[in-house]
Amino acid sequence: MTAAIDKEIHYGFMPGCSFSSYHPEAVIKTAAYLDSVLPKFSAVLKCCGKPTRDMGQYDLFKERFAGLISDLEDVDIEEMIFACPNCKAVFEKESSVKSYSLWEILPLTGLPKELRGKAKDSDMVFTIHDSCSARHDKETQDGIRWILRELGYQYVESAYSREKTKCCGYGGMVNPVNPGLTKKVMQRRAETLENRPAVTYCSTCRSALMQAGLRAWHILDLIWGPVVYAQDEPKPDILQTPADVWHNRYVTRKGLSEALGIK
Repeated sequence: MTAAIDKEIHYGFMPGCSFSSYHPEAVIKTAAYLDSVLPKFSAVLKCCGKPTRDMGQYDLFKERFAGLISDLEDVDIEEMIFACPNCKAVFEKESSVKSYSLWEILPLTGLPKELRGKAKDSDMVFTIHDSCSARHDKETQDGIRWILRELGYQYVESAYSREKTKCCGYGGMVNPVNPGLTKKVMQRRAETLENRPAVTYCSTCRSALMQAGLRAWHILDLIWGPVVYAQDEPKPDILQTPADVWHNRYVTRKGLSEALGIK
């Protein structure tokens, strides 16, 4: 990433399917903030196709992904910003579209002034779960840690962070095929985090850690939500409730349309 945002570029923002399912309000606030600091901006609510590709249905994936790229071209989106590390990894492998993580963009735009240092009096000490797909994405990893410091939160690194991170258990669509193995991997990952409260930047990773018994927050929970203290509990694991998942996707789409003035 360059040292500054290019004001002439039309950026698109994809929050990802799972985060749209988990926290509509945070998606809407993030998009509205990006819209306020990027002169040319659009939000994109489509699936990157990774689950289809991971299940071996590559022809179907290529068809769906080509449709997504066509949609970006139709509205003249030139470069993409992703909240989901998996979406970013898919675009980097499957397309020529320049791609960034939200977590490397926010240090360039800065956080809203009223959020800086908001958690300076918090007694919470987090650890960080880095996603598998961001294992070698130093800009994303650095950005997450910058955000925590900018908010005022304390954190400690685990023995298995950054390039040494461990899978949360959901990688590679293992769960539909072997849920028992998924549960074992979830539990092993929780143990490597020493049962500390964790920050993630993938909502599916957050779900996995919570299923393993950890308290886990998505980084956008910390940006847009109330200050978290040591005794606090995270939001429920909505991704385990299909009815809530689909309702939240509808709320996200409706809220984004209103926030960005789309009729």
